[in-house]
Parts: sequence; C-alpha cells; structure tokens
Amino acid sequence: MELGVVVSILLSILLVQQGCESKVVQFIFGDSLSDVGNNQYLSKSLAKANLPWYGIDFGNGLPNGRFCNGRTVADIIGDKMELPRPRAYLDPSLSEDVILENGINFASGGGGILNDTGNLFMQRFSHYRQIELFRGIQELIREKIGSKEAEKFFQESQYVVALGSNDFINNYLMPVYPSSWKYNDQTFIPFLMDTLRSQLIMLHSLGARRLIVFGLGPMGCIPLQRVLSSSGGCQERTNQLAMAFNEASANLVNELSSTLPNASFKFGDAYDVVNDLITNPNKYGFSNSDSPCCSLGKIRPALTCIPASTLCKDRSKYVFWDEYHPTDSANELVANEMVKKLGFLKFNGTDNASSPGPALPPSSNDD
Repeated sequence: MELGVVVSILLSILLVQQGCESKVVQFIFGDSLSDVGNNQYLSKSLAKANLPWYGIDFGNGLPNGRFCNGRTVADIIGDKMELPRPRAYLDPSLSEDVILENGINFASGGGGILNDTGNLFMQRFSHYRQIELFRGIQELIREKIGSKEAEKFFQESQYVVALGSNDFINNYLMPVYPSSWKYNDQTFIPFLMDTLRSQLIMLHSLGARRLIVFGLGPMGCIPLQRVLSSSGGCQERTNQLAMAFNEASANLVNELSSTLPNASFKFGDAYDVVNDLITNPNKYGFSNSDSPCCSLGKIRPALTCIPASTLCKDRSKYVFWDEYHPTDSANELVANEMVKKLGFLKFNGTDNASSPGPALPPSSNDD
C-alpha cells in the first residue's frame, strides 16, 4: 500500500513537471520588414501588402501581408532556430492557445520607434503601441495559465525588435515632419536612442530576457532612395545615418544587457554584408541590386507592387522586391549572416508545418 502511494506521488510529480514545460515562442516587434499581416486588418492603412504580386513565392502564392515575394528575415531566422512562426496580432484566428503555441507578431508596416513616424500612412502600430498590445496579451495569458506560469512563459520566450528605418525615411528625412527641423544628424539619433532605451527597458519589465535588436541596412541604397537622387546612386547621407544608428543601438543593447537583471540582449548588424551585396551582387549570385523586381516599368517610383506591375524574369537574382523591401533571396542572405554572427541555438525542433515558406524557390514569372 505504501509503495502504491509512493508510485502515485512520483507519477503526479512527473505529470506536473511535464505540464509545466512551456514551448519557446517568439514575440516580434517591427515594421514592414517583419509585418506578416497586421496592416491588412487596419482598414484605413495606406501601407498594405494585400495585392498581387506580394507573397507569390510563399505558401499558396497569394498575398499574406508580408511586404515581400516570400519570407521575412525574422521568418528565416526563426526557422533556423526551430521556433514556430508567430501569427499577426490582428489575425482573426489568434487565441490564447495559439499564442502559447506560436507567439505573436506585432510588426506593422510604416511603424517606427517614434509615435509620429509613418503617420502619412494613416494607420499603423508604432513601437509604443505594439508594446501596449503586448501588455494586453499578457493579461489574457495570465488568466489562462496563472501568473506564475505566465511569468515563466514570457521570460523564456524569444523577442525581436526590428525598427528604425521608417524613423528616417518616413520621418526625419521628410520636411513635413517636425523632427526634420527640430533635430540635425548629430542630435536626432540620440533622441531616437533615448526613446528606444525606454522601450527596451519596458519590454524587460514585461518579461523579455532573450531579445535581439536588428540594425539597419544601407537604406540610402534602396530603389526609392536611388530614384530620388540626382545621380541614380545611393544617398550617402542616408547610409551614414544608418551606420550611426547601428553604432548607437549596439552600444545601447550592450549596456542594457549588462545592467538589466538576467538580460541577454543582442544586436544583429548585417549592414556590411548587405552593402557588399548591393555593391557586388554577382559575388552572391544576384544580377540586379539597384531596381525593384516588381515595378511599373519606367514609371518610378512605383511605391508598391500591384497586379498591373511587371515582374523581373528571375526573382532569385534581384536584391529588391519593390521600392523599399528586399526579396526572399536577399532576406535569406541577411538571415544567414545574422545567424553566423550571433550564433543562434535551436529551441523546439518545430517543423513549421502550419506556416509554410516558399512553395518553390523564387523563379521567373511565367505569365
């Protein structure tokens, strides 16, 4: 009888321990480079990827909210870490169970570190707004599994913060925004860093312990910036701002990682490899690094990809998908660089069966 009681107790302890094992998921905060569909559900937003040919090389080939022909950098890095792909916060299928299984992607096209960034797009989630939404989600999870398990769940999750480019391209560098006359190139970035510091500390207070901040690429070389320059070349001032942002962000992340309790914050900088890719595309198997694959021919800038657009013959050979965003192939190169630099570890052994990647390798348009 006593042996039976002991066995029952041991079995109960084992079941409790197994029940407490939580899956590592991702919470992603970002802009259009990481958006997986939030803006599709913002009825007044002017920044959407809801028309062909967005998503042509992802899953069933239909638009899915990603501003790309295929996967985002966050998609690819998450796959390599064997983390499930989180659904968009505004996805109607989102539930507490889905959150516990997959996490959430709060990224929103046009969003930025500053609240007024991208306000010309009418609707978008700023970083502060995304954090507010995350805070609300935490309440739901606490009600679902209890405060103690919720704290464990959120502290064991992986966090990605990937914003900043819109704070320049759709704020500081546009004369319609107050930042353009209140600050200069030397004072704007410290202002951004003060805001980002507050946001990262806020995320830490909400449980973020493993957090990656993505740096900016040479944004002065995106097709939109090139077509707006007098020479058709990269805008050097914009690139200098990106490098200064990266340096300041890296210092901030390192500081917070060493001072915040139990924080493991990392900075992902792929500026050099992207710059080399744009300068020497043939070296990486690309043939075009200065114009978008999806465009309206000689009508530039096209700003977005639409059904009337013409696609390049081989999407895998183009660095840029539209005037702003890289192709799936370019994103894979960036993701590989991040993984190599930061030495990411695998977590769950997920197969991402519920979130398909490209149905086929990006190729030429048969139409």
